[in-house]
Amino acid sequence: MKNISFAMHVPALASSYCEELYHNHKFEFFLSRPRRTRLGDFTARPGFTPRITVNVNLNHYNFLITYLHEVAHCVVHYKYKGRLKKRIAPHGAEWKQEFRTLLLPMMTESIFPEDILSPLLRYAQNPAASTGSDLLLFNAIRQYDEQALQMGRIALMQLNEGSNFVFQNRTFTRGTMRRTRVLCTDKASQRLYTIPAHALVEAC
Repeated sequence: MKNISFAMHVPALASSYCEELYHNHKFEFFLSRPRRTRLGDFTARPGFTPRITVNVNLNHYNFLITYLHEVAHCVVHYKYKGRLKKRIAPHGAEWKQEFRTLLLPMMTESIFPEDILSPLLRYAQNPAASTGSDLLLFNAIRQYDEQALQMGRIALMQLNEGSNFVFQNRTFTRGTMRRTRVLCTDKASQRLYTIPAHALVEAC
């Protein structure tokens, strides 16, 4: 992590906690340009230090949740790597437990406003791969995402089935929900694609 201050990206009282996690767990951390298909990611390759990225344009609450989500992947990587014969699911029981543990110290009204804290507490009981799968939590977080609102975009999951939208300069028709993704049809080619439910799109 070079020249990155968590204080610029997370709620004020959460910055020292984020820095502590960075120093206590061995990973590289980078801010990423805005990505439409993911808010953050964790990668671990043999012979390399694990790497975490978080989109730079997220509001403070979304940035904090996303950062803890990815740190939980890092904790699982170090804690269980080579110890279990079975394959560990990316967002399985081990990750859910570590994510809950990391979230717990932050789940107070001094960190999150009540309209985010309430759905976040419920979501943390059984966290999913994406906060976008929890509509109440997603909408609560998005209220603070002024940039997305100013750009006139909405989350794909908020469109009705059959609605047309533009995503990555292509026009699609929204189909059915499949867990954290939505089955969509490319209007030009009629090919089917699954697009993350939380992706910001332009309604036609």
